[in-house]
Amino acid sequence: MITVTGSVETNLSAEKAFAFLSEFENTSKWDPNTSVMDKITPGPVAVGHKYHAESEFRGKRQALTYEVIELSENHIKLRGENKTVTSYDSIDVRASGTGSVVTYTAEFSINGPAKIIQPLLKPAFNSLRDPALNGIRDTLNSLAAG
Repeated sequence: MITVTGSVETNLSAEKAFAFLSEFENTSKWDPNTSVMDKITPGPVAVGHKYHAESEFRGKRQALTYEVIELSENHIKLRGENKTVTSYDSIDVRASGTGSVVTYTAEFSINGPAKIIQPLLKPAFNSLRDPALNGIRDTLNSLAAG
């Protein structure tokens, strides 16, 4: 499994930051590699809710179906899957002064015969980290200012 993680500080309160980030349909607003994130299950976010995502990876658009598998006050974890990859995305938010610290973790496992090249893909997955973290920080700071 390839793990990509990092944290950013924001000016938005932990409560408001988590409210925005846990609505996973907002992902395309902060992740430049995710062009589509459609909520499939209606209603407020809950365990079992599903999303359809389309993301760019190594120049190709990949479609994944995500499901919320954990949800608590300041933590959400989703499992995304298609034929070639399984992804676990976690977002944790904690208060820091008047703002918050957001930790984003993505774990990727290659499925099928391509699994043998998984170690070679680590740099490509790591390249997704900084744009996503910068997007989280900038988007949440924009919401705090707005």
